[in-house]
Amino acid sequence: MGGDIIMDRHNDFSELTPNPMDISAREIFLQRLRDDGFEGDIEAELSSRLVFSTDNSIYQRVPLAVIFPRTTLDLNRAVRAAANGRLTLAVRGGGTGTNGQSLTPGIVVDVSRHMDRILHFDAQSQNVTVEPGVILARLNAFLRPHGLFFPPTVSTATRATIGGMIATDASGKGSRIYGKTSDYIEQLDVVLSDGSDLTVRKLTATELEAQMAKDDLGGAVYREVHRAVTEYADEITRVFPQMNRGLTGYNLQNVHSEDGSFDMTRLLAGSEGTLALTGKIVLRLKKIPQHRRLLVARYASFDGALRDVQELLSAQPSAVEVLDDRVLAVAKQDVTWTALERVLGSGSNFPVLGLSFVEFVGDDLDTLHEHISSASEILDQSSNHLIDYKAILDDEIISQLWTLREKSVGLLGRPQGNKQGVAFVEDTAVPPESLPEYVQEFRDILDGHGLTYGMFGHADVGCLHVRPFLDMLQSEDQSLIRAISDAVAQLTKRHGGLLWGEHGRGFRGEFSPLFFGEKLFLELCKIKEAFDPKDIFNRGKLAPVGKYAVDRIDTVPFKGIYDAQIAAPLREEYALSVTCNGNGACFNREPEMAMCPSYKATKDRRQSPKGRATLIRSWLRLRSLPQENTERQNLPQLSYELKDALDSCLSCKACATQCPIKVDIPSMRSRFLSEYFEEQKRPLRDYLVFWLEPLLAAGRAVPAISNLLMHNPLSRYLLSSIGLVDLPTFIPAALSSRQKLTRRWLTSRHEKKIVLLQDSFTGSFDGALIIRTHALLSGLGYDVRVTPAWSNGKARYVLGFYNGFAKAGRHILRKVRAIERHNIPVIALDAATGLMFEQEYCELGQRKPPAVWALERFLRSEIENGHIAPRSVATGGDAATILSHCTEQAVRPESAGDWAFILKSFGLNVSAGKAGCCGMAGMFGHQREQADLSKQIFHQNWAEKAEKPILATGFSCRCQTERMAGYRPSHPVEILAQAIDRPARA
Repeated sequence: MGGDIIMDRHNDFSELTPNPMDISAREIFLQRLRDDGFEGDIEAELSSRLVFSTDNSIYQRVPLAVIFPRTTLDLNRAVRAAANGRLTLAVRGGGTGTNGQSLTPGIVVDVSRHMDRILHFDAQSQNVTVEPGVILARLNAFLRPHGLFFPPTVSTATRATIGGMIATDASGKGSRIYGKTSDYIEQLDVVLSDGSDLTVRKLTATELEAQMAKDDLGGAVYREVHRAVTEYADEITRVFPQMNRGLTGYNLQNVHSEDGSFDMTRLLAGSEGTLALTGKIVLRLKKIPQHRRLLVARYASFDGALRDVQELLSAQPSAVEVLDDRVLAVAKQDVTWTALERVLGSGSNFPVLGLSFVEFVGDDLDTLHEHISSASEILDQSSNHLIDYKAILDDEIISQLWTLREKSVGLLGRPQGNKQGVAFVEDTAVPPESLPEYVQEFRDILDGHGLTYGMFGHADVGCLHVRPFLDMLQSEDQSLIRAISDAVAQLTKRHGGLLWGEHGRGFRGEFSPLFFGEKLFLELCKIKEAFDPKDIFNRGKLAPVGKYAVDRIDTVPFKGIYDAQIAAPLREEYALSVTCNGNGACFNREPEMAMCPSYKATKDRRQSPKGRATLIRSWLRLRSLPQENTERQNLPQLSYELKDALDSCLSCKACATQCPIKVDIPSMRSRFLSEYFEEQKRPLRDYLVFWLEPLLAAGRAVPAISNLLMHNPLSRYLLSSIGLVDLPTFIPAALSSRQKLTRRWLTSRHEKKIVLLQDSFTGSFDGALIIRTHALLSGLGYDVRVTPAWSNGKARYVLGFYNGFAKAGRHILRKVRAIERHNIPVIALDAATGLMFEQEYCELGQRKPPAVWALERFLRSEIENGHIAPRSVATGGDAATILSHCTEQAVRPESAGDWAFILKSFGLNVSAGKAGCCGMAGMFGHQREQADLSKQIFHQNWAEKAEKPILATGFSCRCQTERMAGYRPSHPVEILAQAIDRPARA
């Protein structure tokens, strides 16, 4: 399959240590870079090379080094340093490629760290100038106040870069009316393979003649492309399908227009960095539609959902997206499903095996309603196993539903045993009218191999996303990559479609002759050679040059080959990192998303969940190799670099829920540190933190003396010398005997009894809040008692003191179970402590931990069940925004909304907000070496929010805001208690 091209296999499966010739070539290249004044970052450490060895594909290829240019001039310098052709340069953006587009055995050129600036915006012309590392979601956030947006809507918008979208000519949802990335490129400033600059834009016939007359590489490439598209115009018309999704990867179809104009941007878009490096981009924009509406239709068969699409297109929707039952099953495991189930519905007379999202957008509401009515009539008359449908009018709910759809790619990567949904035939496209029959034949291929799989996609344009579940540790399943790819390629060709509908070709370049035909493929090779005669740009992809060949899909190392070398016990123990599929959701830079605070602040991918998971995988693999294996010599260095990457983890737990695969770095970090310090000496500070909670108990007993001892100059100096800074002041909860939990009270017959779980930090440093909460609950009619501040072991867990954590955990579990036996609700005020019963304590191997209520969940439930009568106790006043603790945002995203519901029930002017992580996270902000990072995270995520009235649910958040902004935000309890108390005293 893929023609008669002979592919070379130029990357050994064990190449962590490059061969001497490659090391020499790398050192020459890097020295030339430095000598030429390269201003960016250069990383040749093992950890960085490993982190950039994977993307969202099944492949792993370890580069020689990674460079991070700051400007276009740095791109020029990189190309000049590689001019001898000994090394290849592969540009990289968001790192979300599903086909290995940016994987290379050479040098990775990462533009996402520094070249991420919006350079110029012209509202009048509706153009914006950006660097290639600008993230789509961040660009659209910048444009939103101006009523404009960049339309191609990819599911990876929170981390996909504009440069990467150009590289694959990306499209996505709404492409039926909005088209794809190449439709919006006004101008590209690129660096050619000789290091020279070229500005590419649409040229008139006269301008084209002048450009082709130039005696430089720019003139030569224009002459070659002009020759190809004019000489083979008829062949291009014959071969290129008339579809929304075109033949990307040297798109010859739209370069030369009938009016004589010539637009080389159409060719460069989709060329995956094989022709030039992009330095600056001018984009055309669109106005944001004023209105949008959504129809959600449920079907008893996926085929039924597909068959209704053609009819629905007559209603002029902007998009029709479909999901099958496998996607829906994993979606129900996502944290957003609970809130959305009220909209989608939880029950029906038939199993829901297909779901359609039919969206309508526009500025004229009347026209929009006509289209929705038309679609409703079509659905009313459907004979294709339709169960029901609903019209969604609320913008917020529509956004949540689309977020769930966007997560589908990642959700299918969640492991089922050792099998995961993997990408390799995931973006085929056929004419939409052929989609039902095509899907059935596609299913026949997968069913023939006994596979399970998930399907979803842009049904309105015939683009299908498919993730077969394979165990890539097994050679049998690895061999299916070839068998299925060949069969699907032939099937897609037979239906007049494309193997790569929107995610680019990458290592699937071997199939180019099948879809372009031998004549046009030869022209692609000539174009590649004209642009890049020494093949320095992304060698092995799309088209071959000279002695170099195009890689084949099964001669590039699979990531599973490396993972299979990990000893089974280690693979099981560290499963929450090994299963990372590289979807890159943690690479987002959304300020209101909790994941991942350290990466957002540093832009260092080693300090992201994916980066850390990759390093853990590699560390496990080296540990599993035989002692005589030469690769084990890398283990000490990798252990050190992995420890360094994990030290900046705030243990916020956001990745454990917001990552579609539920990669849980805090848990894996705890295990790693436990093993790491079996051979390494722990710092003194770790032992002080081990005894922190017992020491806090002593401090609560004599707070005045403790504060005097802790906060005098000598103590601060000594604490700083072991790495602890800016510790809080003891303000313990002064509980009366009638407020404390006693055995006698537990067995009494009082009505409406509840127990408030006192945590070590709030009880030690914010004790007035405990008293205020007791007063609030008592005022609402409850008989409340407060527990002692039992040690919970959180700090021990974070540092990998597993035995010490287990001892503390089992102790508090016994105490809470003793309360639970009396059928008395136990309520946690602090999210970080309360959520341990759902997370960390589940690792102790005991029966299901006792149920501990979050205070806001309990109060909302009581209000909704009529046990608390809402009453207006306050009106007016400045509106306050409720910000949740980052762990709370990740695990209980509805928390701030619950608090808003409660406070509004009492007439208080509040709203739910989001702000990411504050940068404190337990002891993290008090560690001397992390103080600057902690401050940076606060200013990145919280500082602007804290300029207005906020309410903060987390102790860490209130403490950090007081340190950084000079005031302590109130807890929602304090505002509510004050409002209820005021009328009573009046």
